Amino acid sequence: MFSGDDSDYMARALRLAERGLLTTAPNPRVGCVLVRDDTVVGEGWHEFTGGPHAEINALQQAGPQAAGATAYVTLEPCCHQGRTPPCTDALIAAGVARVVAAIEDPNPRVAGMGLAALRNAGIDTAAGLLAVAAEQLNAGFVMRMRQGRPWVRCKLAMSLDGRTAMASGESRWITGDAARRDVHRLRARSAAIMTGIGTVQADDPSLTVRLDALDDGFRQPLRVILDSQLRTPPDAKLLDLPGDTLIVSGADDAGKAARLTRSNVSVVTLPMQVGRLDLPAVLHYLGTLQINEVHLEAGATLCGALLQAGLIDELVIYMAPHLMGDAARGLFALPGLEQMAQRIKLAINDIRAVGDDWRITAGVEN
Repeated sequence: MFSGDDSDYMARALRLAERGLLTTAPNPRVGCVLVRDDTVVGEGWHEFTGGPHAEINALQQAGPQAAGATAYVTLEPCCHQGRTPPCTDALIAAGVARVVAAIEDPNPRVAGMGLAALRNAGIDTAAGLLAVAAEQLNAGFVMRMRQGRPWVRCKLAMSLDGRTAMASGESRWITGDAARRDVHRLRARSAAIMTGIGTVQADDPSLTVRLDALDDGFRQPLRVILDSQLRTPPDAKLLDLPGDTLIVSGADDAGKAARLTRSNVSVVTLPMQVGRLDLPAVLHYLGTLQINEVHLEAGATLCGALLQAGLIDELVIYMAPHLMGDAARGLFALPGLEQMAQRIKLAINDIRAVGDDWRITAGVEN
């Protein structure tokens, strides 16, 4: 169905889509390559939210050479009026002969209708080329469209013996400078950075992206604090840093909420479940805010609760070459996990050196 050249051009479109990694949310990251007579005549990517889509940028570059071309697009072209006009109309008007999409758009407003509109206009269409890579690039968007919640990536740093802090709570710094810079790149691609009240009280973190060079259009991720009893200190550092903060509480206490609320800080009350926040409700609420990817940096209790609830999709663990001893703190609090049959299975997707440390990326088999 697809040739080697088809794969090469789609791979090129995926590399283009990656250029929008930090600037397209809540929209998906999309790339497009236009090819006529074995020559690339136009290419583009969705550069920022509200700007032209990848297909439009590629068509503008190609001009009249788009007529009779094949368009390789990493996501099915849209067929509805959003902030910009439908891309299907532009492709039809340009006279392209063929459109190859990596995946169909999971957005119910499209969901195959874009490709159908192109076929109805006499354009040859196909989908499914390099689909796994395309879904991985937009894992959060796909998750939100299909399940109504963001993709959750849990970042942890540990010693070689699996410890995240000394028994006293001391944890700075387990990993080296290179690993910490790598974490900021993970934060930057996320729409929200989430933590728990325990981490806020113990570490007074910033939860901001601190990189020397950031793409034009980059916005600091939303900081999300899960704080069921509104114990966040009014002088917590992250409340006064650039960007917005959302405090999610289970306590409907107007007085406490007022002391924390300011121009860039809001408080929302969500349901409780067995004495703690209803974690699925929290994530679905973030989905209504159009959050695609959540970067989780929290302690063993919150990380363990999310993991046991099947709400962590990916683990990124930085392992440092030292030992901290059996009295030090572990990665997850997992009450009730007592038998081998109860083990939580992981799929190791990548292991690589980052400075003196190792980064392990694993999917969670929920």
